[in-house]
Amino acid sequence: MKGMTKPRLSAARIWNMSMGFFGIQFGFALQNGNASRILQTYGAEVEHLSLFWLAAPVTGMIVQPIIGHYSDRTWNRLGRRRPYFLVGALLTALALILLPNSSMLAYLLPPMLVGAGMLTLMDASINVAMEPFRALVSDNLPDEQRSMGFSVQTFLIGAGAVLGSSLPYLLAEYGGVSKLAAPGVVPDNVIYSFYIGALVLIATILWSIFMSKEYSPEEFKQFNPTEEATAASGLGTIVKDFAAMPSAMRQLGLVQFCSWFALFSMWVFTTPAVAQHIYKVMPGDTSSSSYADAGNKVGFLFSIYSAVSAVYSLILPAIARKTNRRVTHAFSLIAGGVSLISIFFIQSPDLLILPMIGIGFAWGSILSTPYAILSGVIPPHKTGVYMGIFNFFITFPQIVNGLFGGLIVRYCFHDQPIYALVMGGIFMIIAAVAVLNVKEQRA
Repeated sequence: MKGMTKPRLSAARIWNMSMGFFGIQFGFALQNGNASRILQTYGAEVEHLSLFWLAAPVTGMIVQPIIGHYSDRTWNRLGRRRPYFLVGALLTALALILLPNSSMLAYLLPPMLVGAGMLTLMDASINVAMEPFRALVSDNLPDEQRSMGFSVQTFLIGAGAVLGSSLPYLLAEYGGVSKLAAPGVVPDNVIYSFYIGALVLIATILWSIFMSKEYSPEEFKQFNPTEEATAASGLGTIVKDFAAMPSAMRQLGLVQFCSWFALFSMWVFTTPAVAQHIYKVMPGDTSSSSYADAGNKVGFLFSIYSAVSAVYSLILPAIARKTNRRVTHAFSLIAGGVSLISIFFIQSPDLLILPMIGIGFAWGSILSTPYAILSGVIPPHKTGVYMGIFNFFITFPQIVNGLFGGLIVRYCFHDQPIYALVMGGIFMIIAAVAVLNVKEQRA
């Protein structure tokens, strides 16, 4: 029996239901651009940074499938996905406030341990809020609007990241907020940025909760009459769902592994790489003005690639229509890989903006194209859990990089993190080749 076709939603409704992604990425960008800097301020060695960054993929691997599983089965007055938005946002805001102030809790534990704990809390909370947003697009939109839905999410991710990444730089350069601090203390421009991030996150999540709606169980059944009921069941079903995943989802695994291995290298090692390779800062020097300039510059550069990704995401559906999703993604990944490698050949900080264009192409496509492919090949009643399971292909490469990336930099690259960026570029090009072999069969 064929179900009713979901009605097309207006552009305003599509934007409203994803507005929370702006705030999530605002906070996530603050973390990406400043976590290594904060942890180095608290005493972390460069070869250990990737171990601290394991908090993000480990919590994502655990949290996202569970949240997806239960959000598929949650139906209450607030909705199906929206309860998870709210809880995740409140916990993330708390972590944003506490992370840069970990030194104030030194009487309880060493600041580095407190900072690592707050980083873990932030990552777990972001995952609680983020995963249901992906499922909400598949829940609410007909197939022909899903590419637009994921592109809107990617635009909001990019816009949030632009402001989140650049805020410490803007506060220091134009707001008169100090970028320097005593050894072991995070500068005020970073601390105030995290406070602002917490407020933006709460405001945008509340916007999505109050300005969007979800289909009731009865309406969902009308649209999907042949699907199984989403009655409560044990977490053991996640393992069964993993084993029964569509083949296209498996084929995307290699693409995701290489893409996110590259991204993890970029997020963890760009600040020390730029500081040493371009600003000529000595290894271990985290309190000098040059290191502060390098840290602020990296935050600004991350905002550039985020801005490019935001614009690029809006034209991705048109490019995919002219070619196909696989070719579009391959082109974007090659642009990102070549750009990462090119940083090795740059000596002027002003020229670092150029690689951010290609990286923005890759980031914009990574955040939308794989999900557009996936949404068409998974059963509607298992959208949440499969979106969560798909996160395994994002978190596993980050865990591998986290365990071995620092050792590679220490013993293979002789404490020269710039080569970690070159390695990331090579992995991104491998991902571009792999995506061309993905078969987009429909469920």
